[in-house]
Amino acid sequence: MKVAIIDYYFWMNSDWAYLGADRLEALAERWNIRVRYRPVDLPDVYSRTGGQQLSDRSPERQAYRVLELKRWCRKLGISINTQPAFMCPNADLASCIVIAADRQGLPVGALYKSILHAQWCQDRDISSERTLLDILRERGVDGDRLISLAKQDDIVDLYRRYTDEAVAAGVFGSPSYVFQGELFWGQDRLEMLEGAIQRTTRLADS
Repeated sequence: MKVAIIDYYFWMNSDWAYLGADRLEALAERWNIRVRYRPVDLPDVYSRTGGQQLSDRSPERQAYRVLELKRWCRKLGISINTQPAFMCPNADLASCIVIAADRQGLPVGALYKSILHAQWCQDRDISSERTLLDILRERGVDGDRLISLAKQDDIVDLYRRYTDEAVAAGVFGSPSYVFQGELFWGQDRLEMLEGAIQRTTRLADS
């Protein structure tokens, strides 16, 4: 039987991706669905789809983001720093590390959550190679080897390809989930994503 797939496009600086990470994995396990992890260059996505980086948004929009984050943290029982010491630093190397780990068959879900946790809960700079190396070692991963792989041209090319694929799929923000060609934007759409999976499963069984 063919296993269904969710293409998961996310930014390695995405607070919202962090809030939805555990629920996405639980959903995939419930329905025996494979998640394909696709880190993307969100600033590039924004530039191609009309989005604005946080620092360029109006004070009102920035304030509402913080309000919504606090609401969702209360709802989910998750604690994050809504304004961390290192707010959305360059995530290219972190993204390529996740891609390299995936290519090596390592547990990507746990790894990318550890990097997001470092930024949003521990005030660590995930643009720093030293920080990323420490995170990898904390997870028992050969950090030197993985970072070396992450810098290779084939991994960097995949990062660019995933970003292009995201835009082609209609993605304009993080996190985004694509299931059978249907786009769901935001961790607050995971319930709707599960509804689509449930409908598809019922049709397949009928």
